[in-house]
Amino acid sequence: MIKVRSFGEPLQPFKAHGELLELDERINRFIEETNLCKVINLSDTAIADITGATVGLVRVLVYED
Repeated sequence: MIKVRSFGEPLQPFKAHGELLELDERINRFIEETNLCKVINLSDTAIADITGATVGLVRVLVYED
């Protein structure tokens, strides 16, 4: 069965690198804890505020269960 899981992360100025590393760790931990064998797709989408500044990130994981 194909499933989709999304992860969100707010981004703050000058802290984005650390926040992206934390997001990577959360996804890697999810993959390990659920014993995923097949990842179909992993994609990122930036979230912007009304001024166009990036304020967050949504990462979507598509996998086979």
